[in-house]
Amino acid sequence: MKPLDKLTNVEKGKLLHELFPDEIPAFLQFTTGICIAIREQEQSYRAHWDNGIYSFDFWLSLVKEAQQKIEKYGSQLQRSSRLFAEQLFDGYIALYLVHCLLSYTTIRKHPNPKFTTAIDLLFNI
Repeated sequence: MKPLDKLTNVEKGKLLHELFPDEIPAFLQFTTGICIAIREQEQSYRAHWDNGIYSFDFWLSLVKEAQQKIEKYGSQLQRSSRLFAEQLFDGYIALYLVHCLLSYTTIRKHPNPKFTTAIDLLFNI
């Protein structure tokens, strides 16, 4: 296995899924909920956007892409670590999914400390 700092986002996503397959369905549901909330409250998010790195329109495109992929692949993402990682952690969409993972474990105060630690270890480096 590669050192953590050499893993790609796809490899990290696959590893997370393989280590915690039972956590994936709830995470996908949470992510879908965030997608819906952002799209329903788009004007409010747009008005308060202060990220100087990328535009709100770019962020919104990632939100839409994530929601489309979760809807398209559905339960297949829960069963296949490869599909989960390749669809949700390849390219720029990984920015949004990592945001969702960090939100899922911090804002929600996730009850599984091992899952929270794994996300911090894999994606917060």
